Amino acid sequence: MLYYALVFFIIAIIAAAFGFGGIAAGAASIAKLLFFIFLVIFIVTLIMGLVRR
Repeated sequence: MLYYALVFFIIAIIAAAFGFGGIAAGAASIAKLLFFIFLVIFIVTLIMGLVRR
């Protein structure tokens, strides 16, 4: 999931460089959403791993 967030972030940077503002904003928002989902899943997994010990 972090991989896809990075891919959408790179797409947003490339689109912004070529002047496609709408596409860049859309790709950046998708990348941001995927990153936060990854972060939540990572924290939950980390807490579950610590509780299991």
